[in-house]
This record gives sequence, C-alpha cells and structure tokens, in this order.
Amino acid sequence: MDGFKPTLAYNSGVQQFNLCFLGFGNVNRALVRLLDARETELRDQHGIAFRITGVASRRTGWIADPYGLSAHEVLSGNLGQESGAGNISRTRVFAPHEFHDVRSWLEAARADVLFEATSLNAQTGQPAINHLQAALERGAHAITANKGPVVHAYDELMALAARQGRRLLFESAVMDGVPIFSLFRDSLPLVKLEGFRGVLNSTTNVILGGMEQGLSFDDSLRRAQELGVAETDASDDIDGWDAAVKVAALVRVLMGVKLNLNDIQRTGIRGVTGDAARAARAEGRPYKLVCRALKAGKTVQASVMPEQVPLSDPLALVEGTSSVVYFETDIFPGLAIVEDHPGLDATAYGMLADFMRAVTK
Repeated sequence: MDGFKPTLAYNSGVQQFNLCFLGFGNVNRALVRLLDARETELRDQHGIAFRITGVASRRTGWIADPYGLSAHEVLSGNLGQESGAGNISRTRVFAPHEFHDVRSWLEAARADVLFEATSLNAQTGQPAINHLQAALERGAHAITANKGPVVHAYDELMALAARQGRRLLFESAVMDGVPIFSLFRDSLPLVKLEGFRGVLNSTTNVILGGMEQGLSFDDSLRRAQELGVAETDASDDIDGWDAAVKVAALVRVLMGVKLNLNDIQRTGIRGVTGDAARAARAEGRPYKLVCRALKAGKTVQASVMPEQVPLSDPLALVEGTSSVVYFETDIFPGLAIVEDHPGLDATAYGMLADFMRAVTK
C-alpha cells in the first residue's frame, strides 16, 4: 500500500493529490465541474494540484486510472476502455456488479482523497461507513456528503482518522455546503450549544408549499419529483427520517451526545392535508417540518414533526428548497443561518472546502 504521499507538481511548493469519487450522481458530478473550474486558483493561490484517478458508480462500475482522467472524460462517461500513452500502462477496472471491492479500487487508483456521495441508509449508515473506513485505512482523507456514517459510526471513524493521521470531513451532510460543522469547530471554540431548531428537509418544504398553492399532497409530491427535488421513493423525506438523521448528526458532532434515531420523536407530513396547509397559511401560521433539539442535563431531547409556525419566526420564512437553522448557545442566545434556494453547486462546494481543509492543515 502506498499510503498518503502527495507528489510535488511542476511548480515548487505545489502538491498533487489523487482524487477518487464513489457514487457519481448529481453531487459528485457537480464537484468535478467545480474542481475543474477552480483548478487554476487551487494551484496558484493554495498550492493544491489534483488528478482524478478513480470513479465508481452502479452505472460505470469501478474505474481506476492512477495516471489520471480528465474532467471531460469523467463527465462525458467515456470511460472503461484500455488505453495507454507511450510506454505508460493505464489500468481501468470495470466491474459493475462487484460493489464490495472498494479496497482494491482505492488501491488501484492510488487514492489520496475519497469523495463519498452514495445514497443514505438512515437505519445503518451502510455501506458508506465501510467505504470511509476503507479509505482511511488506505491512508486517504475521507470526505462525505452522507450523514448516515456521522450518526452511526462517528466515534469509530474519527478515531480511525486520528490513528491514520488523516481527516474525516462531512460539511455537506447537513444544509448542503453551509459551514455549520466548521463554524463551531473553527470559529466558535468553547461556545456551548444548548439547542437548535430548524427546517432542514427541502422535499417536505416544497410539498407543503405546493399544497398551500392548491395542489393535493400527491400532486405536490409529483411536482417535487419532476423538479428533481424529491426522489422516486420519497419516504425518507415524507416520514421524517432524513430530517431525523440530520438532527442526530448535529447533536452528535455539535453537542457531543450520541442520539439513537428511535429516541427522536418523529412524525412526518403525511397527515397534513392540502386543506390544512392552505388554512394554516391563511391564518399566518404555515406548516413546516420542524427539527428540534434541546439539552436536558447530560441528554438531549429531540423531535421532528410538522408544526404551525408564526410568520414572525425565521423558520416560517423559508420557502421551496431553502433551509434554516436557529442555534441557542451560552454566548449567543440566538444565531440563525439561512440558506436560500441552494443548487447542487452548494453541496459540491462543501466537499471542495473540506478537501482544502484536509490537505492544507
């Protein structure tokens, strides 16, 4: 195993890193575009150079090229052929149905950094946990947009990262790329978080907004799916699981308490009818799927449930895909962060920022 040994690029003081992307849906594709667009700034202003050496997804299989793939190759899907340049042998592994072989893929790609963006498994956090573990054991930094591992294996993964001298970072796991975790870690040291409340699931926000405009629940869900906001199976969003996992992740990292998902009082939005949503909006107290956590001694009480929120409350003002979280701390009685109609670039940026944090500290 090579371990983590970034090479010096052609400019003195510039280090080059091999990047691998596991899960190549919208998020990691946006990240590749963003990295490509910021390549010159990364090199000239921050001394960071990179090459893409691994891409893996259900559609492409496991692709590893330690000598580098261009962003155009990766984004166009023109992958999987044996190729060579002069006497350089280029290795590409194509095995669409062998998703257990992440370790050999990372080894073949000589990974220095893994960007993990596979689907959430709210109940177990797998297989993302195993993916991150494999990367850290390989000697690579592990960056994920997946909140499942933060909830189900935070202590174990952070301890492994410390032993390996690597970073496990996950800024994009909650509220896209908004710097929530790094805000408390880097900018608010010794501040004690007493609790928070927020609107953290965009799918339910879009559905409730559609019903306020006259749509039925099913029609509003269908529109959210057509817009690409909701998955084909949106149960995790509708039933509050996605929001509950975000609550548990924030509580674990920012409040230092491990919270079992079953300890979070959870009610989704299935019981909110179109008539109820319209009536609530008309009286100036619209429905939102509200996430709450409050420290109670050494424990934390948490909930996710639809609530009517007065228009004087910051939580009532977020529409569509926007999100908000309102923190209560011992120093700042109220600290609100609002994300207004984010796109995929916001999530990708969180992972890019994590990459910079990992390799420059």
